[in-house]
Amino acid sequence: MQLNKMIAFHKAVGDPTRLRIVSLLLTGPMHGQLIAEKLGLRPPTITHHLKKLRDTGMVYSRRDKNTIYFYLDKKKLEFMATAILRIGDEEVKKEELHVNEAEQRKIINSFITGDGRLKQMPSQLKKKLVILSYYVQEFQPGKVYEESEVNEYIQRFYEDYATMRREWIMQQFMYRENNRYELNPMEMWPVVVKR
Repeated sequence: MQLNKMIAFHKAVGDPTRLRIVSLLLTGPMHGQLIAEKLGLRPPTITHHLKKLRDTGMVYSRRDKNTIYFYLDKKKLEFMATAILRIGDEEVKKEELHVNEAEQRKIINSFITGDGRLKQMPSQLKKKLVILSYYVQEFQPGKVYEESEVNEYIQRFYEDYATMRREWIMQQFMYRENNRYELNPMEMWPVVVKR
């Protein structure tokens, strides 16, 4: 699971009011007015908290005539709540994506020009991970980078900086918050290519 989604989920349920809303919705769907009455809060406050919960995907809504009911997606809640326990399962995926040094060199030579530019982003996951790992290692662990710095670095070797940034985040090479980027520990990377 993507690290950003895990963090967003835990931030959303880390609020006492939202936890109370989740516990209410465990009993069945409710409309916002009823939730507000049961919790002794104003409807705009409930709307705010429901939006945060909906953004994680664990709460969804359905309209019945003039009333909007909120439902708890219990499967999604369980999946998100236990995601941290599955981080170790990523080790199995890493084994499947293992690339020896000869394969790494072959992939790098196929996709990177002599002057270090990326010809194109590979479509095959294994090759893409090798390329992402190769380029991301220029960043220093523990240092926070502004998005403009990341873009500037990427443009030295690849025009589509937005795709490269997105792939680094999705594949857990980097973490992003408020348009600031930081390397994840190498243990979280799906593959590491020695430069």
